[in-house]
Amino acid sequence: MNFLEAIVLGLIQGLTEFLPISSSAHLRIAGEFLPSATDPGATFTAITQIGTELAVLIYFWKDITRIISAWFRSLASTGSARATGRGRHSAGVRRHDPDVRMGWLIILGTIPIVVVGFFAQEYIRTTFRSLWLVAIVLVVFGILLGLADRLGRRERELNQLTYKHGLLLGLAQMLALIPGVSRSGATATGGLALGYTRPAAAEFAFLLAVPAVFGSGLYELYNSITEPDPGAPFGYLETAVATVVAFAVGYAVIAYLMRYLKRGSFLPFVIYRLALGALLLVLLGTGVLDPL
Repeated sequence: MNFLEAIVLGLIQGLTEFLPISSSAHLRIAGEFLPSATDPGATFTAITQIGTELAVLIYFWKDITRIISAWFRSLASTGSARATGRGRHSAGVRRHDPDVRMGWLIILGTIPIVVVGFFAQEYIRTTFRSLWLVAIVLVVFGILLGLADRLGRRERELNQLTYKHGLLLGLAQMLALIPGVSRSGATATGGLALGYTRPAAAEFAFLLAVPAVFGSGLYELYNSITEPDPGAPFGYLETAVATVVAFAVGYAVIAYLMRYLKRGSFLPFVIYRLALGALLLVLLGTGVLDPL
């Protein structure tokens, strides 16, 4: 593969990461139609996602730094309170501070994808990347997103998120280990089904993805350096270029999506998922594409 293909894939990653249409599925499919006709691979996908998550960090910088600061200060105050015997007051502050709660919610919601992602590496790199599976989950989760968007009450705001719901949304995010599910789409679907507004569901999906995506991307980057794969479709420079492109495009997409969801629905994305999944099934069924 060459730099032009890396740029194209970085552009696709940036365009699709935050939309509920699955960036990993698009990278997997696009690889088949590029001149090299090769799967970019799970490692390339994970590393380029670092670029899009950097866009999340910048876009939500004030929120993220406030949450991190409050969370660490709560730990410090808890330790101090235990030393001085004022545990009850400190615990009350820790429990009710919304930023501290959000920090714990993100940690709680990240646990499922970390555990399953670690133990399911073999499947993530092989079985989960079958185009048959990608096509099916595009359709199935498109239908689920449409139902949740249509039937969800959309009454709850982000500050009403409970620990139980945080864990459930973490389980939804875990499903995004399968290309085609969509990290933001699965979490947003869960949020809508639980009665949260579209902007609230989308914002928590973005915040929840930060530790998981950075962890996965840095893990894959470390492995690619310590145990380089001579058969990898992209080198370090091409991957870096794709990551930078994904960052720039991804930032623009976040800004657009957050504005859009204040007045629009997920219906266009549902229709797109169904159409893409159906097309992929036809191409696989007629032998135009090789599922592996």
